[in-house]
Amino acid sequence: MKKSLFTMAAAAVLAGCSLAPVYERPAQPVPQAFPAGAAYQGVPAAAADAKPVSQIQWRDYFADEKLRKVIELALVNNRDLRVSVLNIEKAKAQYGIETAALLPRLSANVGQSASRTPSNMTGTGEAAINRQYNGGLVMSSYELDFFGKVRNQSEAGLQSYLGTEEARRTQQITLVSEVANAYLTLIADQQRLKLAQETLKSQQTSYDLSKKRFDLGVVAGTDMYDAQTTLESARNDAAVYTAQVALDQNALTLLVGGAVPDELLPTGDLNEVTQLAAIPAGLPSDLLQTRPDVQQAERALRAANANIGVARAAFFPSISLTASGGSASSTLSGLFKSGSGTWSFAPSINLPIFDAGVNRANLTIAKADRDISVAQYEKAVQTAFREVADALATRGTLDQRLASQQALVAAAQKSYDINQARYSKGADSFLNALVSQRALYSAQQGLISTRLAKTGNAVTLYKVLGGGWQPELPPQPRG
Repeated sequence: MKKSLFTMAAAAVLAGCSLAPVYERPAQPVPQAFPAGAAYQGVPAAAADAKPVSQIQWRDYFADEKLRKVIELALVNNRDLRVSVLNIEKAKAQYGIETAALLPRLSANVGQSASRTPSNMTGTGEAAINRQYNGGLVMSSYELDFFGKVRNQSEAGLQSYLGTEEARRTQQITLVSEVANAYLTLIADQQRLKLAQETLKSQQTSYDLSKKRFDLGVVAGTDMYDAQTTLESARNDAAVYTAQVALDQNALTLLVGGAVPDELLPTGDLNEVTQLAAIPAGLPSDLLQTRPDVQQAERALRAANANIGVARAAFFPSISLTASGGSASSTLSGLFKSGSGTWSFAPSINLPIFDAGVNRANLTIAKADRDISVAQYEKAVQTAFREVADALATRGTLDQRLASQQALVAAAQKSYDINQARYSKGADSFLNALVSQRALYSAQQGLISTRLAKTGNAVTLYKVLGGGWQPELPPQPRG
């Protein structure tokens, strides 16, 4: 191992490079295309010139103006996103500290020193006071980076900084999707509340009719009590969804970071309010590289790769320079006269001989960290692939589910209309009308859920394909 390290050191000195391994992106541990099958038959194929989702800004994706304004409020006020921005500032400052080590540090100083010698120690028999004034520039210990230690430390700091940028992108995309889903959920629960209130009104009418007939002795008490059962069930649902709408508004308030103005709260239905732009599907899996969480994992891998160079450099000599130049005089007035110049130059070399295996252990740790980062990067790619595949599978069946649910509502409505008309005319018992009414109510609730699933799936696809925001990254230092 020592032979290989010295060989790398010689090559590094001659080539002016570092001891870090040449970075190579690991092969993707996922298929080159997303799954195909019965669940994906409803997913349209992407055009050859389809725009990547990562390049579709959220303002272009969400067509509803109210929703856009709510998202804008969240991006300004959300506390989690604010923490991400502050983390970027912190990482940027840390990177600046790492980069500063590439250049020598200079400082200016002016000082005075004074000492008193007692009379019994002077040749004259009198006490003496000696003063010295000095001033100049000082270069503190500056390490010559022959083996790339400082440069690799700077590279690791840069990758950590860029990783926080990717974390912010992830946070923003997640926030945009969470706000959109909360907005959609609020719309769906408003529709459920409206349906429950309409059903309550209808059941109140049915109950009043049944009670009137019971009072007249036309029907048995079972019809009246059956009608009361559905009435109280509808009353309970109305109360439940009244609370749920309030909870949805509270959730939206937390995401936005403040109260949402009344004029921005939704008032329409899912079809009118959430006209989401189309997303190209059938995209190859290598587009997952545009996801910020995958890029963040790769940044961590690059940083771990650079740290191996830092650990390897510890096996070789380090050369430091300390120098100062200025003037010195016993009087302040003579400090800047000719002939008072002074300088010092103190180069030093540190050659590791015996460290009880510390350097070797640090290198082993650095390599283990790199291997861990590889596994974490591969897991990030696999997770991204699974999330996209799941969203595509859901999308592939949603149109069929929606069409089926709409047909179910239409059939249930006809059944209810017929049975309710027969009961109103006294041609049938209330039981059949009750059964058909419950089937209609369930089908209508199911239709709202299916529409919410369809619009929510569009939001999910936008998120998992990395849509949203492309930050402007700082220039990287030359290697």
